[in-house]
Amino acid sequence: MADKEVTKKQTRKTPVKAGTLGKQKEKKEVAYIGKERDTEERRKVTKEEEEEPSLLKDILSISGYSGLFRYISQARNGMIVEALGTGKRMNAFATMKVNSLKDIAIFTRDKEVTLEEVFRKIFEKESGGSALDSKSEPDTLKSYFSEVLPDYNEDRVYVSDIRKVLSWYNILHGLNILSFEKDKVVKEESQPVKKKKTDTRKKT
Repeated sequence: MADKEVTKKQTRKTPVKAGTLGKQKEKKEVAYIGKERDTEERRKVTKEEEEEPSLLKDILSISGYSGLFRYISQARNGMIVEALGTGKRMNAFATMKVNSLKDIAIFTRDKEVTLEEVFRKIFEKESGGSALDSKSEPDTLKSYFSEVLPDYNEDRVYVSDIRKVLSWYNILHGLNILSFEKDKVVKEESQPVKKKKTDTRKKT
C-alpha cells in the first residue's frame, strides 16, 4: 500500500497556469509561427522586452477556438477571457493552449519578427485599411505576404499561418484596436526638440 502511494506522488503532474499574463514569471517563451522548434531554438523574452508597451499585450488566441480573446483576470483554474466582437466571457482552463499575440513571432530567413511588427507593416501597406481576405487562394496569400515581409521563411511559415495572421489583423482592424498612426504621433511628440545653438559672441 505504501509503494502505491509513493508511485502516485512521483507520477502526479504539477498543474501549469494558462497563459503568461498577470503576475507570472519574469521570463516567458515566445510562440513562433512556423514549424515546431527544437528546444535549443527557443528564444527567451527578457524582462525589459516584457515591459515594452504593446497593442497586443492582452489579446489572446486559444487553440481550438476561432477568433481572438481579451484577457480579463486570473481564475482559480486558469483565466477569464472575453471574446472580441461578441463580448462573451469564458474560462480558459490551464489545460488549454493560450498564447498572447504579443509573444508571437514570425520566422524570416535570418531572424524572427514580432507579430505586432508584421501588423504594423500590413497597416502601412494598406494605408490603415484592412488586409487581404484570409480566405484568398494560396498563391495570392503567398504573394501578398511576400510584399509585407519579403524575407519571411517560406519553408517554415505555411499558408495556414498566413491565413491566421491576416485573419487576426482584420479582426483587430475591424475593432479599431490597431492604432499605429496614433503611436507614431505620440513617439514624434515625445522626442526632445533639439535647440539651435546661438552665437552669443559680440560681433566686432
